[in-house]
Amino acid sequence: MPEIAPNHPLLSRRGFLAAAGAVGLTAALAACGADSGTTSTATGPVSQADIDKAMTTPTELTFWTWVPDIVQEVALFQKKYPAIKVNVVDAGRGTPEYTKLRTALQAGTGAPDVVQIEYQYIPTFTITDSLLDLRPYGASELKDKFVDWTWGQVSGANGEIWAIPQDTGPMGMLYRQDIFDQYGIQPPKTWDEFADAARKLHAANPEIYLTNLAGNQAGVWHGLLWQDGANPFVTSGKSDIAISVNDESSKKLARYWGGLAQEGVIGTEADFTDSWYASLNNGKYATWITAAWGPVFLAGSAKSTAGKWRAAPLPQWDASKPASANWGGSTSAVIKSTANPIAAAQFAQFLNSDPESAKLFATEQFFFPATKALLTDPSYVGDAPEFFGGQQVNQVFADIGTTVNTAFTWPPFLDQVVTDWTETVGKSLTARTDAVAALDEWQSRITTFATNQGFTVR
Repeated sequence: MPEIAPNHPLLSRRGFLAAAGAVGLTAALAACGADSGTTSTATGPVSQADIDKAMTTPTELTFWTWVPDIVQEVALFQKKYPAIKVNVVDAGRGTPEYTKLRTALQAGTGAPDVVQIEYQYIPTFTITDSLLDLRPYGASELKDKFVDWTWGQVSGANGEIWAIPQDTGPMGMLYRQDIFDQYGIQPPKTWDEFADAARKLHAANPEIYLTNLAGNQAGVWHGLLWQDGANPFVTSGKSDIAISVNDESSKKLARYWGGLAQEGVIGTEADFTDSWYASLNNGKYATWITAAWGPVFLAGSAKSTAGKWRAAPLPQWDASKPASANWGGSTSAVIKSTANPIAAAQFAQFLNSDPESAKLFATEQFFFPATKALLTDPSYVGDAPEFFGGQQVNQVFADIGTTVNTAFTWPPFLDQVVTDWTETVGKSLTARTDAVAALDEWQSRITTFATNQGFTVR
């Protein structure tokens, strides 16, 4: 996992960078059979009387999260439900938390009631039957409160609701207005225009690249696939999966980005490193392909460039059909073994749908919202930060969020997929070698892993 500088203000808020996990899928699958105690979960709708009883019965919940200062949001819940005490545990961000969770699930003890999980990791825990379906506890009523694609990310093939969205990361492009002006470049609306601008800029000044596509950042690659309408991982049941990371959509991306890398007109250095931070500050890169959390992150990481940046949608393959993707964001899920499913489910729902709590996430932790109400709130989307020259960047990304495809799904062994991408496609970008050939190797490695884990691969 690429490290963010320890003193960075957003250190704990982003778990979007997937990395190789310390616990293999075989061990994770074993958690299916772990002792879940005597917990009884609902198979049909829970009555309001049962909910009222549970929420007035003295109860303790354990909540694993990496969100800084989330006690503010938790306090709102406890004020409404004083009988419920929530013990907040910082279990590490992303992979460290997931490793602890898998270990607890396999042991049959020590798992939390509610846990922070990124969208892309939900299949990792649903395949082991570790998450509680929240439909019986009223979650279905919240669907219209959230951006459509986020509900697709937390929903199962049979209509299950595995988690409640908390924040999002629709992808766009941040660019240096001053560099564009100096070299006569307009924000590219298509990827063809983007490639032309990359060549033009680097020819005019070999010290500057239009962008950097990090060879250690599988999240961006998956986002680019998502934007193109690809769905490289389609799971049926718990043992059948279609893998297509070297199909024509993928090869189009590999020819495009691999070609620009081989031409030497884009950077390919690892991101979230000291040298990458320096590059953002010294003008080495004129754009950053990023997500809705990027503007706040950039304002804290590249303070010397204040006022020079602007935001725009991603360039398009087909300008007549605007499309984007998501990179980042997380949810609140309830572990199936919880002894208090009603209280835990109500907490997960309140935390992310209560207007005051959701607004705190947006204004205190600077999460990009998942609720439609905030994304249409003039006080939020109308914010015009000086760092971006007074541009309403929240509105830009709110509009982008409406173009995110709802159909993209993730594999149940994402850690391995990311490791294999980094060692194949990522390596080819960094070394400026054949990215198309690297796709075939990536496909082969994932297929072999899945087959060895007992999946039927189509």
